[in-house]
Amino acid sequence: MTVMTVEQIEHFLDEVFPQRMGRIESVGEMCATMRLTVGYEHLRPGPRVSGPTMMGFADVALYVAILAQIGPEPMAVTSDFNCHFLRAASGDHDIIAHAKLIKLGRRLGVGEVQVFSAADDIRPVVHVTAGYALPAV
Repeated sequence: MTVMTVEQIEHFLDEVFPQRMGRIESVGEMCATMRLTVGYEHLRPGPRVSGPTMMGFADVALYVAILAQIGPEPMAVTSDFNCHFLRAASGDHDIIAHAKLIKLGRRLGVGEVQVFSAADDIRPVVHVTAGYALPAV
C-alpha cells in the first residue's frame, strides 16, 4: 500500500532534493514510473543520452518507489548500484524509468529499474539493480 501520492512526493523532493531529474508519472504498490525530458545538458556526442544521466535518473526512480511505500525519508540512501547499458538512447526523445521494488524491509530496500526511450517502450536501454539503506526508525 502506498503512503504518499505523486503530488506529496514531488512536494517533498522539491524541499529536500530539488536538483533531481525527471517528473513522476505514477506510483503504485512497490513501483514508480518517471519521465525525463531530455535536454542539451543530458547529451553526449551522437546525440545520445549520457550514461550518467540515465544512471542518475534510474536512481531517482527507485528512490521515488521507496518513498511511496515508506513515506518522506530524506536519509534513505543508495547502498549499491549496478547498471547495464543495453543500447543507446536517442537524445531526440524523452526517457522513461519503470522502477520496481523486489524487497522492502526495515533497513534495506532492493529494486530494479528499466529505462526506455519514449520512441521504443519495448526494448530497454538500461537495466539497473540497486539497494537502498533505510534509516533505523
